[in-house]
Amino acid sequence: MKLYRTTSGHVVEEYNRFYSPKNHEKGESWESLTTKDDLHEYLQRQVRDANWIDGARPKVEDLQAPIGDQEVWAAGVTYYRSREARMEESKSAGGGDFYDRVYDAERPELFFKATPHRVVGPGGLVAIRADSTWSVPEPELALLVTPKAKIVGYTIGNDMSSRSIEGENPLYLPQAKVYDRACALGPCILVAPNPLPASTEINLEIVRGNRSEFTGATTLAGLKRTPELLVEYLFRSNSFPAGCFLLTGTGTVPPDSFTLLPGDEIRITITGIGTLVNTVG
Repeated sequence: MKLYRTTSGHVVEEYNRFYSPKNHEKGESWESLTTKDDLHEYLQRQVRDANWIDGARPKVEDLQAPIGDQEVWAAGVTYYRSREARMEESKSAGGGDFYDRVYDAERPELFFKATPHRVVGPGGLVAIRADSTWSVPEPELALLVTPKAKIVGYTIGNDMSSRSIEGENPLYLPQAKVYDRACALGPCILVAPNPLPASTEINLEIVRGNRSEFTGATTLAGLKRTPELLVEYLFRSNSFPAGCFLLTGTGTVPPDSFTLLPGDEIRITITGIGTLVNTVG
């Protein structure tokens, strides 16, 4: 079951049929929907009881980022490829060893990524920092987590990163990661009662002009830590009244010779969810 946030309201997709609330004006807010611990059962009940009725497939141009009041957080060095890339970019600053230790440690690296106003949706323009000379996208599975720390859905996340800034000094991580339009989410939330299988694929393609500049892929089998463990650590001594999104890290990193340019199109596809397309602008 997929849940879309659109300019005209909420839409549910199930078995290639689309449903919308019978009364949009009196429908629930996005925040009310996405904080429900029983979201999957709730949506099924709304369709079954005809509170949500047959509607049309949402237009691509009407899709919005599937976020309300939630914060976006991220986990780092959760794939071996990410460990390698982070060690390489920071070795001249003396920080390479940090990431090797994080990869092997019990405690994961968790950091704040974005407030809602810094997030763009499908078709939106993601940004590269003007003071960065080396910028890349990071394709990631994003978890939708309720205030009670329950994972109720999944979406696609793009954790835009300024590798030149982080490589100068690991303490510059917030500047490398947190800035306007540094995060993209969408195109929908896959609402699933069970965890995604380890075989779930995450594919990245970067298109420049009419040419594919980079392609790469990984699967959830490469995750060092489970999504449930990452959420458990995030909620230690921390609360999220509106719930949150948690990006689970990347296993696909372009080579060191590559940097994003304005106009590049970033396509991230995750099995079962769809494709998130954004342009650098």
